Amino acid sequence: MRTTTLGAGGPQVGVIGLGCMGMTHGYDIGGTRDDATSIAVVHAAIDGGVTLLDTADVYGPFTKEELVGRALAGGYRERAVLATKVGLTVTDQHGGPGGSPAIAPDGRPEHVRAAIDESLRRLGTDYVDLYQLHRVDPAVPLEETWGALAEAVQAGKALRLGLSEVSVDQIKTAQAVHPVASVQSEFSLWTRDVIAEVLPYCTAQGIALLPYSPLGRGFLTGRFTSSDDLPERDFRRGLPRFQQEALRANLEIVERVRQVGERIGATPGQVALAWLVAKGPYVVPIPGTKTPKYLADNAGAADVTLSEADLAELDGIGPAVGARYWT
Repeated sequence: MRTTTLGAGGPQVGVIGLGCMGMTHGYDIGGTRDDATSIAVVHAAIDGGVTLLDTADVYGPFTKEELVGRALAGGYRERAVLATKVGLTVTDQHGGPGGSPAIAPDGRPEHVRAAIDESLRRLGTDYVDLYQLHRVDPAVPLEETWGALAEAVQAGKALRLGLSEVSVDQIKTAQAVHPVASVQSEFSLWTRDVIAEVLPYCTAQGIALLPYSPLGRGFLTGRFTSSDDLPERDFRRGLPRFQQEALRANLEIVERVRQVGERIGATPGQVALAWLVAKGPYVVPIPGTKTPKYLADNAGAADVTLSEADLAELDGIGPAVGARYWT
């Protein structure tokens, strides 16, 4: 796989990463959990050059880190660039959309200090390559939370730090305390908010941008033509863009992506990922999957080259109908 670095001076990673949330959390909550297949996916990812693995303590909660830890045993840890997150806690195991866990921010320094040790234990490692603040806690000054994350670097428990879902001002606030290696944001052909300010700032600063949900939570692959196609207990059933009327309107986006793919011999998902990779030298999308089939499709995006005309056509696709979340 083609490679880049995790920001200026960061470790080498494949241009496509792997988001591990959906293996035990979020999507298809009522489905059968297949840990053996998930572990095989992690192994196949690393073997194929998909070396950036992203997880979080809140996924499960805790079960995703445990699963990734098991997958990295036997020599895989040294070949992976391992990222996890802190800063969210589960307040109700089934109180979120679609029966998913309800979560709330927790940026207290004492929480961060305790959480890193627990994450390392679950992951079966002495350090993580990237420790990320999952969300800024409005009740705690960012400088205090970020300072606690910086202590993990000073102690050798994390090599570098990242933020998630932040503004440029928040990145600058964190930078005044400790360098920011990465910013993770929802970014895809139907969620482009970061293009205005965050992406240009990260590019100028040599900060990696890690788009999560780069396939529009699976929608941009063309797999869903109706909300009925989603599992009964699924986080996406509670999102505005997946409500039936909005979903039907958003199929126009998928059709435009499919047309580009048919012209160049790529799947819609590969086109969507290649569009993101083309947005900057340190843009590394982290599509999630728990099946070998979709892992192979996602990894294949690294070999897709979009022409200037292709990129312009994709840039011209209109915005999605419906908000990201209920407000």
